[in-house]
Parts: sequence; structure tokens; C-alpha cells
Amino acid sequence: MKPITEFFPQLSVPRKIVITMHQKPDPDAMGSSLALYHFLTQLNHTVTVISPTNWAAFLNWMPSSSDVLDYENNRQREKATEILKETDWLFCLDFNIIDRTKNLAPLINGLGCTKILIDHHQQPQTASFDYGISDVTKSSTSEMVYDFIVASGHEDKINTAIIECLYAGVIGDTGSFRHTSATESLHLMVAALKARGLDHTKVHDYIYDNFLENRLRFIGFVLLNRMEVFYEYNSALIAITKADLIRYEIKTGDTEGLVNYPLSIQGIKMAALVIDRDEERKWSFRSKGDFDVNLFARKNFNGGGHFNASGGRTYDSLEATVQRFKEALKENALQLQ
Repeated sequence: MKPITEFFPQLSVPRKIVITMHQKPDPDAMGSSLALYHFLTQLNHTVTVISPTNWAAFLNWMPSSSDVLDYENNRQREKATEILKETDWLFCLDFNIIDRTKNLAPLINGLGCTKILIDHHQQPQTASFDYGISDVTKSSTSEMVYDFIVASGHEDKINTAIIECLYAGVIGDTGSFRHTSATESLHLMVAALKARGLDHTKVHDYIYDNFLENRLRFIGFVLLNRMEVFYEYNSALIAITKADLIRYEIKTGDTEGLVNYPLSIQGIKMAALVIDRDEERKWSFRSKGDFDVNLFARKNFNGGGHFNASGGRTYDSLEATVQRFKEALKENALQLQ
């Protein structure tokens, strides 16, 4: 994978471009993708954003989100496939392994176009990309897209749409600046966005205060009935059944941030969330301090991500995967003290 700086000179020649992100995109994945979309269209490129799956309704406020194609949507898949087959460049944002694009992965692997990676997760699959940057010290892919725009010499192209998308991604991935990834460079970026007119309260409301009543009642139910605390391991687990999702009519995005709640308990060092989906059991892990949930997820749940935030998945039953988690706690008892 060549350094992304070597790609900058090519930006002056209009191309057909596709931008994609990981499945079930979060604020950072969608925000960084749409920010890059608004930047590249100003350079006269023909740009399409394609998501591997659907996304949370609370992201629909983002400028041009209505133009994003959902590859899992049967009415849009054929169009997305044709656009991908004809693209010159494929920007891959907020994922480090092609498989994270789910059913889109086989098509991406077969494309002969130039692939460009912009991502901040550990252990990237660099051989899959022609150009790129992978920087685990960055707070978010949105921060990296900002750096990409500035370093390429086009800071003047940062308009309101780009500003709002980038800020949404940043607050989504840093928990509104609470995580250690919120570095000095990030705050300098936000200061620059404020100088350009960022309305941070507006974006914050869109991301955090934009849900239906049923989600709040769901959270109350889950914390009361589905949370286990293991004080001997300074850990907590929330296990959500399929019946819970049906009862509260939970949609994509409604469980966003739920894994962070147990970390507010005094002494808790790691929090885990597992959701019983139709095709798999989906895990999320968060930690404080020096416990590496990236390694924990890779070793036990076919996952990975960041040192203090990662995910995973299994095809075992909910009961079996919860039991595996409890065994993994015992195996990591010393590190969790």
C-alpha cells in the first residue's frame, strides 16, 4: 500500500469514484464518507456513496444521506453493482479488512479499480489497497478525512455540509470527547471547524437526542433485566435477546452507545454487549485504562478494533457465546484486576 500523499496529484483529474464503509455504519463511517463525497464532488468527480447495509435513522439528517445506496436493498443492489464495476477509484473508509463490508466484500475483492484506504483500526489488510493511510492514533476516520482534505491543499473546500458530517463522526467515535483518542490535534480541528461556522449543538442534538420513546424504555428494561456485573473481574455484560428486540421494536442504531453504560459503575474496567441477531450474535466491547479489548475480541469473538473499543461476532447460540464470555473473563482475571 503506497502512502496516501502519493495519491494527491491524481485528484485534479475527474474520475468515477465510489466511497464505501463498514456494514451498519455508525456516525463516523457515514460522516466521513459523506464529508469525502462533498469534497470530491467540488473537484468535479462523479461520486457515489454505497453502504454495505442499512443504517440508523438518526443519521438521515446528514447532507446527501438520501443519495447513499444500500447494497442490501434489493431495489438498489443492481444499480450499486453496476456503478462499482465501472468505478475508477474506490475509497474504503472506517474499516481495515474487506470482510467488514459483509455481502459487498466478494464484489470489492474482484474489482480491478484503484482502492484507497482511510482508517484508524488496528492491523489493516494493507495488501488489499493501492494507496492509503492507517493511523490508530487518530480519534476517528472523520478526523483523517479532514487531514486528507487539508494535506491535499484544498482546505478552502470545507463547506457547511463537510463540517457537519465531520463533527458528527468525531463526537460519535470519541463519546463527545470523553475517550483518550480525543487528542490535541482533534481539538485543533474542531476549533478550525468552529471558525468556519460549525453549530456543534445542532449536530449533537441530531446524534444524541433524536430517538423514539421506545428506545428509552428499552434501555431502562435492559439495564434492569439484562445486565450482569462481575465485580470479581471488574466487568459487566449486557445480553439482549431476539425477543427483547421484537418487544421494543428496536431498529438499526437503537442500541448505539448502550455498551458504554456499565462503564459508569465505579470500578468497572470492561463492559460488553451481545445482541442476538438472526444470522449471528454481535458483540461490542469497551474498556478503561490498560485492558486491551481489541486483543480480547480477536482471541475470543472473531473481532477486533481499537485498544479500548472493539467488536466481534459468533454464530453460536446466545447462551453458548455468553458462557464463552464468562470463561474468557476467568482467563483474563489478572489483567482485569
